[in-house]
This record gives sequence, C-alpha cells and structure tokens, in this order.
Amino acid sequence: MSTSSPEAVKKLLENVQTDLRSLSMECKKKFPPVKEAAESGIVKIKTIAARNTDVLAGLKENSSEVVQPFLMGCGTKEPKITQLCLAAIQRLMSHEVVSEAAAGNIINMLWQTVLVLLTTNTVVHDEVLSKAIVLCFRLHFTKDNITNNTAAATVRQVVTVVFERMVAEDERFKGIVEQPPPVQGNTNRRSVSTLRPSAKDAYMLFQDLCQLVNADAPYWLVGMTEMTRTFGLELLESVLNDFPEVFLQHQEFSFLLKERVCPLVIKLFSPNIKFRQGSNSAASPAPVEKPYFPICMRLLRVVSVLIKHFYSLLVTECEIFLSLLVKFLDGEKPQWLRAVAVESVHRLCVQPHLLRSFCQSYDMKQHSTKVFRDIVNALGSFIQSLFIVHNAGNAAAVSAPAAGSGSGAPGSAQGAPGTGGASGTLTTQAALEYRGIWIPLMTVSVQGSAKATYLEMLDKVEPPSIPEGYAMSVAFSALLDLVRGITAMIEKELALEEAAAAEFREAHPNEEWNPQPGAHLVWEEMVSACWCGLLAALSLLLDASTDEAATENILKAELTMASLCGRLGLVTPRDAFITAICKASLPPHYALTVLSSSAANLSSKAYSIQGQSVQIISPSSDSHQQVVAVGQPLTAQPQGTVVLTAKNIQCMRTLLNLAHCHGAVLGTSWQLVLATLQHLVWILGLKPAVGGALKPGRAVEGPSTVLTTAVMTDLPVISNILSRLFESSQYLDDVSLHHLINALCSLSLEAMEMAYGNNKEPSLFAVAKLLETGLVNMDRIEILWRPLTGHLLEVCQHPNSRMREWGAEALTALIKAGLAYKHDPPLAQNQRLQLLLLNPLRELSNVLHADIRQKQLECVLQILQSHGDGLGPGWPLVLGVIGAIRNDQGESLIRTAFQCLQLVVTDFLPTMPCTCLQIVVDVAGSFGLQNQELNISLTSIGLLWNISDYFFQRGEAITQELEREEEVQQKQAQEKGETLNRPFHPAPPFDCLWLCLYAKLAAHGTLLQQPTWHIVVWKVLFQLLDCVRTSSTTADKEKIESGGGNILIHHSRDTAEKQWAETWVMTLAGVARIFNTRRYLLQKLGDFFEAWEVLLNHIQSAALSKNNEVSLAALKSFQEILQIVTPVKDSDKAADTLAAMGVPAVLMDPLSASGPGRPLVHSDSLVERLTRYSGAEMQAPPPVEESALDDLVLWWSAWNTWYRIGTESTKPPSGPTEKLSFIPSQPFLTALIQIFPALYLHIKANFSMEDLKKLGVILHGAVSVPISSDASPFILPSFTEAVLTSLQEAVLTALDVLQKAICVGPENLQVMYPAIFQQLLLFVEFSCKPPQYGRMETKLVANAKYNQIQLFAPAEWVALNYVPFAERSLEVVVDLYQKTACHKAVISEKVLQNIIKTLRMPLGLKYACPSESTWKLAVSSLLKVLSIGLPVARQHSSSGKFDTMWPELANAFEDFLFTKSIPPDNLSIQEFQKNEAVDVEVVQLISTEILPFANFIPKEFVAQIMAMLNKGSIHSQAPSFTEAEIDVRMREEFSKVCFETLLQFSFSNKVSTPQEGYISRMALSVLLKRSQDVLRRYVEDERLSGRCPLPRQQVTEIIFVLKAISTLMDSLKKTQPENVDGNTWAQVIALYPTLVECITCSSSEVSAALKEALGPFKDFMQPPVSKVQNGES
Repeated sequence: MSTSSPEAVKKLLENVQTDLRSLSMECKKKFPPVKEAAESGIVKIKTIAARNTDVLAGLKENSSEVVQPFLMGCGTKEPKITQLCLAAIQRLMSHEVVSEAAAGNIINMLWQTVLVLLTTNTVVHDEVLSKAIVLCFRLHFTKDNITNNTAAATVRQVVTVVFERMVAEDERFKGIVEQPPPVQGNTNRRSVSTLRPSAKDAYMLFQDLCQLVNADAPYWLVGMTEMTRTFGLELLESVLNDFPEVFLQHQEFSFLLKERVCPLVIKLFSPNIKFRQGSNSAASPAPVEKPYFPICMRLLRVVSVLIKHFYSLLVTECEIFLSLLVKFLDGEKPQWLRAVAVESVHRLCVQPHLLRSFCQSYDMKQHSTKVFRDIVNALGSFIQSLFIVHNAGNAAAVSAPAAGSGSGAPGSAQGAPGTGGASGTLTTQAALEYRGIWIPLMTVSVQGSAKATYLEMLDKVEPPSIPEGYAMSVAFSALLDLVRGITAMIEKELALEEAAAAEFREAHPNEEWNPQPGAHLVWEEMVSACWCGLLAALSLLLDASTDEAATENILKAELTMASLCGRLGLVTPRDAFITAICKASLPPHYALTVLSSSAANLSSKAYSIQGQSVQIISPSSDSHQQVVAVGQPLTAQPQGTVVLTAKNIQCMRTLLNLAHCHGAVLGTSWQLVLATLQHLVWILGLKPAVGGALKPGRAVEGPSTVLTTAVMTDLPVISNILSRLFESSQYLDDVSLHHLINALCSLSLEAMEMAYGNNKEPSLFAVAKLLETGLVNMDRIEILWRPLTGHLLEVCQHPNSRMREWGAEALTALIKAGLAYKHDPPLAQNQRLQLLLLNPLRELSNVLHADIRQKQLECVLQILQSHGDGLGPGWPLVLGVIGAIRNDQGESLIRTAFQCLQLVVTDFLPTMPCTCLQIVVDVAGSFGLQNQELNISLTSIGLLWNISDYFFQRGEAITQELEREEEVQQKQAQEKGETLNRPFHPAPPFDCLWLCLYAKLAAHGTLLQQPTWHIVVWKVLFQLLDCVRTSSTTADKEKIESGGGNILIHHSRDTAEKQWAETWVMTLAGVARIFNTRRYLLQKLGDFFEAWEVLLNHIQSAALSKNNEVSLAALKSFQEILQIVTPVKDSDKAADTLAAMGVPAVLMDPLSASGPGRPLVHSDSLVERLTRYSGAEMQAPPPVEESALDDLVLWWSAWNTWYRIGTESTKPPSGPTEKLSFIPSQPFLTALIQIFPALYLHIKANFSMEDLKKLGVILHGAVSVPISSDASPFILPSFTEAVLTSLQEAVLTALDVLQKAICVGPENLQVMYPAIFQQLLLFVEFSCKPPQYGRMETKLVANAKYNQIQLFAPAEWVALNYVPFAERSLEVVVDLYQKTACHKAVISEKVLQNIIKTLRMPLGLKYACPSESTWKLAVSSLLKVLSIGLPVARQHSSSGKFDTMWPELANAFEDFLFTKSIPPDNLSIQEFQKNEAVDVEVVQLISTEILPFANFIPKEFVAQIMAMLNKGSIHSQAPSFTEAEIDVRMREEFSKVCFETLLQFSFSNKVSTPQEGYISRMALSVLLKRSQDVLRRYVEDERLSGRCPLPRQQVTEIIFVLKAISTLMDSLKKTQPENVDGNTWAQVIALYPTLVECITCSSSEVSAALKEALGPFKDFMQPPVSKVQNGES
C-alpha cells in the first residue's frame, strides 16, 4: 500500500495521535512540559486533518511543530520514552512528511542520542558501536555544511568517548594483575582478543583510522563510504595527544604506533622530502608530487605529538622524524614549509628534558646521527640563510610594497604590515639588520612556550603567505628557549647534586663524595653538541640586532651559556662565548690581541651542516647603531679615535654582570674579560682614584674623549659595577681568585710594555684593580700576597712616572691595609704573616726612583704612627727601610726618612726588641754620615744622644734581655751542633753605639769597656780632630752666596772656612770634655800621656789658628781639661745615686767673667747639654800616689803648651805692618790668661823664677795687644767710668794667684816677689806711656778728662785705655808692698826704689798725665808706700841697700811739688785747692817721716829736701795768673807749710851736724833777703802808682811775705836762743825799717798783715847788752 493512499494517511494520523497520547501519559508525572507539548500536538493534528484537503502536505508544512513533542521526549533521556519517540519519528519520516527544518532538528537530536547512548552507559559495544560511529562519519560527509560540521564535532566526541571508556575501564581493573599473553608478531586483528571490551573497541577504532588515512579499507567500521586524510590525521593527532597513557600501557597499542602510525607518517612525508623549490618539473624524469599544505601541516603536528609523548617507544622512528624536520628547514624548501618546520622545532626547544633524551639516545651513541647537534646547527644555518637568501624565488610571500624591491632593502621594508607603512611613527620596530638586509622581529610567543601560528591553520587549504620576519622571529625564540631550557635544567640538577654533596660531607666528613658520572657526561655532551651552532647564531643575531630588548636576550643567552660551560669545566666553549661578548663590547674591528687569538681558535672549528660550511660570522661594522661615545683606543702608537655605540655599552654591562655573578667559573677567561674591560674603561676615559675605584676623568692626550649625556649618566653606574665586581672577588674560591690575580698581572704587564719608551698616559686599570682586589681579600691575604706584591714591585720600577706612582700607591695602600686589618689570629701572634706583609716595603728600597722611595717612606711614617706599637719582629725590616738612604737621594727623601727615625727614637725604643736597638744606632749613624742635608746630619747626632740616654736609663733591663736572647741562640746553636761564632759581650749595643759619636762619651762613658775606649780615643776622636783640622785650614774663604734664594746664611757662616771653623770648635770641645769627665777611665789605657800630648797639640794648633772663633774655643777646651779635680773616693757611692737620679754637677763657667767686657761665648744646645751632664757621675778615683806623679807630667806638658800658645799669640809683628797678618782678639787673650790660674794650681810646686819670667813676657804681651777699631766700641769702656777690660782683670788675677801662692808657699818662693813687683810696675808705667805693639801705629786714647776719643778714626787699631789698668796695678803694688816690705828679697832687690822710680813719671807729669786720677793715685800710693817703706829703709840704713833709693825719692818729690806742667785752664778754684791740699800732705810727710830721722838719712838727701822746702816757702808766682785767681794760685797754704817745716827743722835742737845747721841757716838767710827785696819793691811801686791800685799778684806777694815774717818771729820766740845764729838775728832786725816804710800803703789787706808782722818786734825792744872787753859779744 502506498504511503499516500487515504487509508495509509488515516492510519498515520491515528498512529501519531496514539503516540502523542502515550507520550503524554508517560510524561505526566516526570516531564510536564513534554506532556503539554504532546497534548497540543494532538490538537494540532486534529486541526490539520480538519482544515487541509492534502493532509500529508499540511503535515509536512507543520512538521516542525508535529515533531517537536517527540524531540522533547528524546531529550528526556528516559529509554522507554526515547524508544517511543524514535518509533514515532521513524513513522513520520517513512511517510515523508518531514520538512528540512524539522529534519535538521531531528538529526541534531539523533547525535545527542547516539552520544547519550555511548556516554551514559557502556552497553553499546562492538558491532553496534561501529554502526553508530559509521553513522556519524557518513553524516559528516553529506552535502550539507551544517550537518557536516555537526557530524565532525560528533565524530570527534565519539572517538574521544571511546577512548575515555577504555581509560575508565583500565581504572577499574587497575588492581588486578593480568598475565599478558605473548604478543604475536603478525598484524592480524585477532590479537586483540586479550583486550577488555572497551579497550577492544578503542583498538579497533584506532586501527581503522590508520587504515582510512592510508586509503585502505577499514576492518571494523563497516559501511564507511568516504574519508579525507586531513580529517583522519586530525583524529589520529587528537587521540595520540589526549590519551598517551593508553599507548604506553598496552603493548597492543604500542604495536599499532610502531607498525601503523609511523610508517604512515613517513609515507605521507615523501612529497615534501623530494620537493625542491624552483626545480623545473619538466627536467626531472618523473613528475614530483607537490607538497600539500594541509596534510604536511597536520603531519608535523602528529610528529610533534609522537615525539613529545612516545619518544621512548619510538626511538628509531623519532630519529627519522627529527632528521626530516631538520631537512624541512632547508633553504630550498617552500617558505611555508620552513615556517611550519621552524614552529615544530620551536615546540621541541621548549622541552629541555626531551632534548636531553635526544642527546642521550643519538648524540651519545656511536654510529648514530648527531640529532641534537643537527637541530641546533639547523636553527643556526636557518637564521643565517634568512640573511643570505632572502625570499628568493617566492615573491608571493613578500607582502605588499616589499614586492616592488626584490632586494628586500630596509627602506622598502619600512612599509611592511608591522609598521603600517607609517615610517614616521616614533616607535621603531624591533628588527635585525645585517649587510643591507633588514628583518623585522615580531612577538611570536611568550618566553618558554611555543605557540604556533601556521601549525594551527587547520581550515586553510592553500599555503598561507608568511609575513616577513616571522620565521626569523620563531627561530630566534626557539634559540633563546633552547638556551634557557638547557641551562635551567642543568643548573637545577647541578644545584641538587651540590646539595647532596654537602649533605654527604656533613654525614661523612672523612669520605670523598663521588657523584654519578653519567649525568655530567650528558650535560657536557649537550653543551659540546650545541655550543658551536648556538654561538654562531647568537653572534650573528647580536651583530644584527637593532633592538635593546633583543640584544639583552641574546647577551643573556651568551652569558648563561658561558656560565654553564664554566661550571661544567668546558674551557673552550666558555672562552668562545666570553670572547663573543667581549668582541661585541668593543668597537668593530678593534685590534685586541687576546680576543683575536681566541677567535682564531674558534674559526678553525668551522663546522658544516649538511655539506654547508658555516663560518662564525665576525661582527660587521655598518650597523645602524646610536653612537654614544668617542674615545682613544688603548694602543702603544697613537691612532685615530674609535666610537662606542649603545650596544657596546650594553654588552659591557653584560660582561660586568658575567664577571660579577659568575667570577668563580671564569678561570683563565678572566684574561679576556679584564682585557676588554680595560680597553672599554680606557675609551670611556675612566681613571683610577683612591682605593683603586675608577672615576670619570679627562683623557690626557689626543682628541679628548667625547661622551653623550646618555653615557655620562651611565658612567658612575659602570664605575660602581666595576668596583663591585672586584669587591665580589672576596666570595671567589682561592683558585678563582688566583686566576683573577694572574689575569690582572698579565694585563698590567701588557700595559707596562705599552708604556715603555713613551711618556703617554699609561693604562692603570690593572694596577688599580689589583689594589681593589687585594683590599677586599685581606682575610686571606697570604694566598695572594706574593704574586700581588711581586708584580706591583715590578710596576714600581717602571720608567713611566705615572705608572710607577700608581704601583707604589697600590703597594703602600695594601701594606697599610694589611697591617690595619684585624686578622685572625692577630698579627702580633702571627709573626710570619707580619713579616710577609712588610717584606715588599723593604723590597721597595731597591727601586732607584726618588718618587717611589718618597711613597715608601711616607708609608713607613704612617705605619709607625698607626701600628708602631705592634711591629715586634717587623722592626728590623722597617728600620732597614729607614736606613736605606744614600747620599745621591734628594733632600726631601732624606728628610722624610729622618722623620720616621725621629718618630722611632722618640716613641718606640721601649717597645721594640732589644736586638733591634743596634740597628737603630746604625741607622741614626747613617743619617749623620749623609751630606745632602746638614741639619739632619746634626739632628741625628741629637737622636743618638737620646738613644744613649735611653740606654743609660734602661741599661740593666736591656742587658738582661740581650743575655736571655743570647742564651736562646746558644741553645739553638747547641741543638744544631754548631758553635756560636761571636764572643758574647754583656751589652753589645753600647759598644757599637759609642763609636757613633764622641759627645755621648762624656755622659755615659762609664758603660764602655777598655778596648772600646782605646778605639774611641785613637781611631775616632783623634782621627776626627785631624780631619777637621785639615779641612778647616784648607777651607775656602770665598763667600757663599745664599743658596737658591730661599736660605739666608748668617754672615758668621757665609764662607766654607767659617763653617768648618764651627765644626772644629764643636769637635775640640767634645773631645776635651771626654778627657775631662772620663780621665780616670782613660788613664787606665796605658797610653794616656801620648793621648794627652796629642790633645794638647790639637788645642795649641786650634788656639793659634787665625780664626777667632776656633782659637777662643780651643782655649775654652783647654780650660775644661784643666778643671779636672781628682775626685774623692766615696765608699757608699752616694754620688752614684745622684747620677742615677740625673742630678748634674754644677760647673763653674770659667768664661763668665762679669763686667761689660765679658766675651760672647758661642753656645750650642749640644754643648749646653753636655755641660749639664758632665760630672753627672762621679768617677771612681785611681790610687793617689801614682796619680800625683802622673799628673805632674801631664800638667807640665799643659804648661808648656800654654806657654807656646801665649808666646806665639802675643808676639808683636816684626817689621812694618802695612797688611796685618793676625792680631788675637781680646776675648781670646782674656781666656788665655784666665787659664793660667787653673793651670798654676797644678804646677805651683815646681814653678820657678824662669817660669815666672816666661809668664811675665806673656802677660805684658797680652796687655799690649791693640784692638781693632770696629771692635773697640764693645770692649773699650766709656770714658766716664774707669773700668778694666776682662783681659786686664785676668792679668791681674793671674798675678794675684801667684802672689797668694807665694805668700802661703815655702820660703824659697819669696824670691819671686820682686819679679811680681817689677811686672806690676811695668803695668803702672802704662798710665803715662802706653806700650807699643811692634811697630804698629795705634791711635791713642786721649786724656779721658777731655774725652777726646774718636772711635772710628782712620787708624785701624786702637790702643786700649790703659789708665784704669795701670791704676789698679798700682793699687796692687801698694797692697803687696804693705804685706811684703820686710821680706829679704824685697829689700835686697830694691823694690822700694823701683816703686818710687816708677811713680816719678806720673808724679812728674802731674797735670800732663793722660788721666788726672793717675797722679793723684800716684801721690797717695807714694805716701802709703813710704809710710811702710821708710821705717824699713831706716832700719837697713847701715847695709847700704837703700842708698840708691834716697836720691830717687828726692827727685820724685822735686818733680811733683814743682811740676813743669801747667794746670789746665778749666781747672776750678775748688779743684785747685784740693790739689794744693795734696801738696801739703807731701810736705807733712817730709816733716813727720823724714826730717825727724835726719841722722839715719844721707846728708845729700837732707840738703835736697831743705832746698826744696826753701823753694816752696818763697813762691814767686807765674805772671800768667789773672787778678782774681792770684791768691789761690799762689798756693799760700803750701808755702806756709813749707816755711813752717823749714823753720821747724832749722831751729830744732836735734841738729846733729854742723852741716845741717848750715843748710838751714843758709836757707833762712836767703828767705830773709828775698823778703827784704819784695818789701822794697812794693814800697817803690806803691809810691809810683799813685792812686792806682797795684796788680793783684803783687799785693798777694807782699801779704805772703808779711805773713812769713810773722811766722818767723813766732818760730824764733819758741826756739832756744842758742840754736839761732846771730847772723839771722841781724837779718831779722834789718827788716824792721823796711816794714815801717810800708805803713803808707793804701791796701787794707796789706795793712792787716803788716800789723801782724810788726807786733812780734816788741820782744826785741830791750836795752842793748854791754860790750865785752875783748870786743866780742
């Protein structure tokens, strides 16, 4: 029955309605919406049946609504309801009443149903399942797109479900272990019988998929009509990707993989393999099938999955796949194929573990393809090929405007889609550019994941066009990911291994850790396999990169590789990567030997990839990079400039980073790194600063470095990183540190080579960094000290000043830091280390350059200041450095060295070991010997002094310590079985010390031993004196101009001669002092007398030298040796305690004579200190008896020397003295004479008359020496005060000492008195007759009274004012005579006569004396002497010893009382009266001391006296007097006294002889006669003058005569009448008339006198006596 018959239609309607009712009933409770839909469906059908004539057509129109309830029913997923609905739908479909829309809905519902059936339960198996799947496949290949797509989705889901069911099944049976049957080797599908149901379904499905793809008939999916390869491959891929465990767990599935899938893939690949791009198909014999993009792409996806998941199963197959993959990268393959191949390779590169497996499985097996290496190399050559053959033959692939220019030049590429053609935009696209080829870079995937683009284009059938740069970008990412992956993996494993090793060591400290070698081998193989390719590719990329981020990534890759190679100990690859970074840091084609040599090694390792030779490309220079700096290349010959780009700086930072973070693995490559850094630093113009850090400095030569601001801000950062890099060296292990130091040293050697022969600024990078490295590694300085300092010492000897300056700077800084560092154990306990640290300091002494030595000494000074206390065993070394000075080194060096020494002596003597004290002495001595810097030589002597003080104070302690030291050495020597080869002295330093300088001998001589003294005296002291004497006498007298304008030389030192003179002075003084203070020690030597003679000889030659300073000092030394007092023996040694306390004995300074004439003594600090110390220790005396004898010899020797000096120096020059030779100075003569008293004390016992005469000659000579006119103002006293000069005082003192000695001495000495008197009287004569000095013209000092001296008169020499001296001598004579008048010698030698004779001169000159005081003193002295001498003379009158004295005395009186000299005009009346009083005194002396004893006195003498008195009593005055002065000048008083004396003597009853009486009578008659004359003349004149008064003189005279007459009358009255001669009476009476005549005079004064004269005449008024008979009365 046809379906369209009315019955059939009616039946259909009924059945549908029935179905809807049943549906409604079923869904009533559970699914109300379905029930409602079913009920509305019933209504609908009824409506259709009622309205339409063609019921079927009506149904078809509304079929969607009719089918709807049934579809909903299927949707409930209840089996019963579903079954009912499906039956109903089938019924509708069989009557063809379903429209297209409804059909679609139905199909959709069916998929779901199938899926629901398969997913919700596992009932659908085997044939049923296959039917369902076939259904889906067949639906997929309908003509309807929607159905196709839906079916495709369903098929995928169904396939997935099948495998999911199998996985679930496996889960359920997991616990049950099955006995797997033996696998048969056939392909028969019955082998699946062992599988469980779900597994079996999966197996069958997968097997058929393979069959279908291979275009074979399926075994299980019966009913398949068609199938596409692309879809099949997609399904295979999804299964393999989603369910790998299925294939890995079940042998059956693994078998399928091996047997089916792999061959299939290989077969499908064949067109791609055979295809060559651009090959002409006509030319080839068989037409080649063209690669088909969709299949090829899907195959690659399958391969990726196979390799990823099943590599372990398919080792051999994978090898083939990988080789294919590598081939697809070939330049001859189509662009799209290469692009997808690169994407596939990228997928592998992000799986390091997989790569490791490749390496293990292929590269490490013999006779196997080196797959891993090939992959890397392929990537490399792929990248290279992109630069070389760019888009050749594939113009279609060049997008848009680029097609116009086939070259692909950068200009046209600007319009590539990436930049949108707007080349003016600010963002520059990241790109690579190499030799004119410009390739943009795009972001292809996130780092570490391979997100492919073309492998995902499953919908494309035609190969897509690949944008420019895409392949490059992927390859670039692949490379970076490869490096990242490998390094991360290996480093992680290394870290784990190290942790394990550490753990093992903790647990088993004594055992060796042995890691499995396997892992290391793999790592090393991986690196070895890939490094060449990586390096080639990365270098090229780095060179081509124009983008900072890209560059950073490339550098990071190179850095990590270098570090990894370093950790694995692969030297060549490590160095290669480092070289690449280094080269990239430097300007292109920069000549750097280190790099070029290592590059040469690499380029010889050119490797080939599939027959192509791939060279490591050297950087090209035409890169379009931003230039950031222009600078000088570091070369020996100056060249042009070089430029640095931003990329260079970026590379430099990477290099710094490498060195900083991976220094430990660099090893020998430090050389490369540091050489490069050095050059960069040089180009950037960084210069070392303090501590070795580099700071931006100016370039010194050539065009100065030009830096952009960008780089300027970078420089401090770079500098900082550089410093941090070397700071981080403290974390390196010892070996790495040595590598670093070695590298720096060899760099430095190169720099030194370069700096030879030119004074260009050298590169100081290495030196500065050696310093920095040393400073941060102080804690382990020992291991690097020797290479470090050894090299720096070489640098210090470099001729380039800048170079060696830094060498020294670095070395000294290291030494100071080393000593300052708190080592563990501290340096004090680690002597070896301390000596190690100080050793280089000593080595510096061998360097000849002054600037280096200066640095060295400054360093020593700082070390002393900061660590002087802790030097200990380092002292000899430090002292050695200080003492290493030589004369040819400049003053400043010597000065610095000396500062160090001073510091040592002042601060550190107590802290240093005693054994070093000897060195200190030697060093101080060496400073004394240098002749560059005089002051230092002198100061060093002071230092030796301080050292000696120290020895003196600490003598015992030092001796003990040295003895201990000696014992230790002895012990060691015994242990070694040797003898100690030096005699042991209790205190060796003392012996060697005193040889250094004589002055100490005076202070600490007690500490020396006899042999030492012998050497000191003969080898040192006299040797020294000889040299000095010779030098001084031959020294140049030329004036030294003040040197250099900065030194002022005092005029007392401005010739060599004067300077030598000073030296002579000091030397002599020192030696004398030693002889003085240490005599008892020296006397024990045995040859003391010879020594004494030599010393005196030296003193004599110095004293007679023509230099005042020397001669004076010689005498001072002479004085010093004469002050030797034989000390008192002191049992309790009290003096020693004094000495120990340092109490100095007070020395009398023989030169400190008081008075203005005191000489200026040259005082010197050293001399003063010596005097302070002299005698600080009392000396143990020798036995007295011997010493007395010894002493006499010594003293007489001294006396002879003194005499020789005296005679030589005071001998007046003979012959005319136009050019004076030499006249000794006053201070010299003074000192000479002052020596005598001290000397005399020692020789007085044997002092003879001979000697006295010698002394007299010298004293006289000394006093006679004139003084030079320029010295006179200082020595001549001012003339108002009569003061003696020091010399004159000394002379008198000498005589005084003598006379005192005679006074207390034995009788035989007294014969010397007259000689002394004689000497003194000679001096007295000087008052009137100054001595002559040879034939010299001297200018005499005029009479002091008139003060007429002209100090600067033309005469060159001025005689002294001898008056005070003569007067003092006279006083001495008087004193002495008062003491000695009665001595026999004095009487017999007519001393009194001599005194009177000498005094006659001043007495006779009287007013003509140079000084008024002289004659006054002479008179008073005469009176004193006579008062003592006359009684002696009277006593001895009979002996005749005084006979000659009387006339001498008379003459003296005569000369004085009636002097020929006229009083000066300006003499005042008072003065005159005083002088008259003196005359009166003399007359009184005559009247008291002489006339009363006339009977003991020669008659002639008495007569002379009487005549004198007579002359005095009638004094006729000189006519020159003025009226006013007459009465004064007449010396009335004097005349009166004379007259009285005369009269008294005349009338005395003691007149013994007639002669005497006669004399007096004669005198008296003369007097009376003169009176008569005067009176007569007066009367006459008075009469003649009339009213005019007479001249004053005449009136005075007459008054005087009248007074005389009255005096005479008085005397006659008192006298016995028998004593008066009658003749006299007659003359007296005869006067009377004349007197009476005078009464008429007018003068009242005359009248008064006349009255007195006439009065006494009354006594004569008596009657005359009667005449006697014989006429006689």
